[in-house]
Amino acid sequence: MHELSVCMSLLEQVERIAREHGAERVERILLRIGPLSGVEAALLANAYPLAAAGSIAEHARLDIEPAPVRVHCIDCGQESEASPNRLLCLHCGSYHTKLSSGDEMLLASLEMSIPEEPSETQEPPAAPSSP
Repeated sequence: MHELSVCMSLLEQVERIAREHGAERVERILLRIGPLSGVEAALLANAYPLAAAGSIAEHARLDIEPAPVRVHCIDCGQESEASPNRLLCLHCGSYHTKLSSGDEMLLASLEMSIPEEPSETQEPPAAPSSP
């Protein structure tokens, strides 16, 4: 199951981003996966708890949205949605198209818990008194 290795790579990226922002934990991960990406969303969701165990994203909710298949028509220049098994232009019906989306797995967003920094208007803690 290559979805486990995909999860591991995803979590490396998530942990790097979380560290860059000083996050305590990751609350939610939003992925967009196209039907031509070669990644099965259900298998990825099943592999996620195993891959995330012990990580900053261990308890994060993994949400997966489908990404649409879109093509750019070489004949008429228009862009349109297409079905994964029929990459035809919806405007002119041409089969001379170039895939513009639908084959990606994209980390769309992260929700993280970042500790608040003390406000500058707050007074510093009192120094301990000497005996």
